[in-house]
Amino acid sequence: MAHLGECVLSVTPREKTNAMELNFQQNMSDAMAVLPKLSTGLDVNVRFTGVTDFEYTPECIVFDLLNIPLYHGWLVDPQSPETVAAVGKLSYNQLVEKIIDCKHSADSSRVSEGLVAEQFLESTATQLSYHGLCELNTTAKEGEISVFFRNNHFSTMIKHKGHLYLLVTDQGFLQEESMVWESLHNVEGDGNFCNSDFRLSHAPERPPAAAHLPPSSQEQQRQIDQDYLVAVSLQQQQEGPPGPLSDLELARQLQQEEYQQQQQQFQQQQQQQAGPAPTPQQVSAAQSAENTKPHQRIWFLLQKLFEIRRFSTVLLKLAL
Repeated sequence: MAHLGECVLSVTPREKTNAMELNFQQNMSDAMAVLPKLSTGLDVNVRFTGVTDFEYTPECIVFDLLNIPLYHGWLVDPQSPETVAAVGKLSYNQLVEKIIDCKHSADSSRVSEGLVAEQFLESTATQLSYHGLCELNTTAKEGEISVFFRNNHFSTMIKHKGHLYLLVTDQGFLQEESMVWESLHNVEGDGNFCNSDFRLSHAPERPPAAAHLPPSSQEQQRQIDQDYLVAVSLQQQQEGPPGPLSDLELARQLQQEEYQQQQQQFQQQQQQQAGPAPTPQQVSAAQSAENTKPHQRIWFLLQKLFEIRRFSTVLLKLAL
C-alpha cells in the first residue's frame, strides 16, 4: 500500500497549464483519499456501452493516474435494438432503479421496457457477454497488463498472442505452481489453466481441502455489509433523504436470513453427496456463479423497502 502511494505521488501532470495543474491536484487529493479502500475493495459502477465505460468516481481516478487500463465485458449486444433502447447509457445502479420503477408503473410500455432490461441482466448474470468478450479482444493491446472487473472482483488481465488471460488468485490453487493464468475465451468461466509461460497446465484431480469449505462468517458479513450499503446508496439516490431506519434494518435482516439459508443448503448438500470431491474448475465455477447474485439481492432488498413504504402510506391514509 505504501509503495502504491509513492507511485501515485510520483505522477506528474502531462501539461503545465494552470487549469490542468488545478485539475491534477484535485485528482491527486481524491486518489489519496481512496487508497485506504484498496485493502477492502473499490466500488465501481459499469456502463453497458463499452468495455472502458464506467461511471466516473474517485475510485476510477487511481487507475487514470497510474495509467492502468480498467476493463469490463458486460455489454449490450447492438444487434438487439430492443435491449439497447431499454438499457441505453445507464449505469448498473441506474438500470436497477429503472427496473424497479418500471415494475410499479401504470404505463404498460414502461412495464415492458423494465422486463426487457431485467431479462438482459438475468441473461448476462455472469457479467460478461459474448459481444463484450469480442470487444475486449479488440480493445486490449498485445502484451498490455490491465485490470478486469467482473462479479464485483478485480482481476489482473493480459493479452498474449491474441488471447486474453486472467491471473489465477483463487485460494484453491495456492499450492499449484503450474497454474498461473486462466484463459478468458467464453462467458461460462471454464477457461484453460496455463503456467507462467502460457503453456497449458492440467488441473489436479482433487483440490486442496480448503477449496470446498463454505465461506467464512467474516466473508459473509463483509458481503452483507456491501449489499446493505449499495441498497442504502440506491435508495438515497432514488428518493433523496433516507427513510426510517427500521426499513434499512429490515433490509439487512432479510439479507442475513438469505445467507443463513444458503449456509444450511450448503451443509445439507455436503452431507448428502458422498461422491468424489469437485475439481478446481468446478470450485471456481461455483464461486463465480455465487458472485453473479449481487444484483438479484439488491433488487430483492429495494423491492421490499418499496413495498413496506407503500403499505405504510396506505395505512396512514386509512387512519386519517
